Amino acid sequence: MDEELRSLTERLRQESGGTAAYRRLEATDDLEELAEVLTAPGQPLWARELAAFRLGLARDRRAFESLVLLLNHRDPQRCADAAHALARLDDPRTARAAAALATNELRVAYALHPVRLLVELRAPESVPALITTLERRLRPHDPYRRVALACVEGLGALGDARARPVLSEALAHPALAEAAVRALARIPKQR
Repeated sequence: MDEELRSLTERLRQESGGTAAYRRLEATDDLEELAEVLTAPGQPLWARELAAFRLGLARDRRAFESLVLLLNHRDPQRCADAAHALARLDDPRTARAAAALATNELRVAYALHPVRLLVELRAPESVPALITTLERRLRPHDPYRRVALACVEGLGALGDARARPVLSEALAHPALAEAAVRALARIPKQR
């Protein structure tokens, strides 16, 4: 069992009260049973999350919609676990969904994990989405510094020259300057 699954199952065991329904979902290897939880009415959030996470790890694309909803949840741990499962799901829709969530100004408070997922995916959508998100975070008194810092670090990790202008602009922001210097150093010099 990987560490993320262990952490998730412990959190959901507590949330569910360790019920028989929880123990059944944790133990089953039946992907059909897990998929049914995602569409059955009246299922608690912990059950849907456990089923989606396990299906995602099994690369079963029926988990995609549920995992994207969890990626945009107000609970940061749910977002982190959904991002972990989405990265392993190998669904071609994932990068586009993560980019949409990362660039949605109405949900920017929940953009940290979509940003990190985009960096992990290294998809064509990653750099443009991170640039857009970071440009918006460079406004005076923006309260989402963690999102901005994740964009700076992510753009450095991706090493794409298109990020050079926005990273140069980030140098003027004391909370981002050090990370921006490191990120710029990772981008190959243009000839």
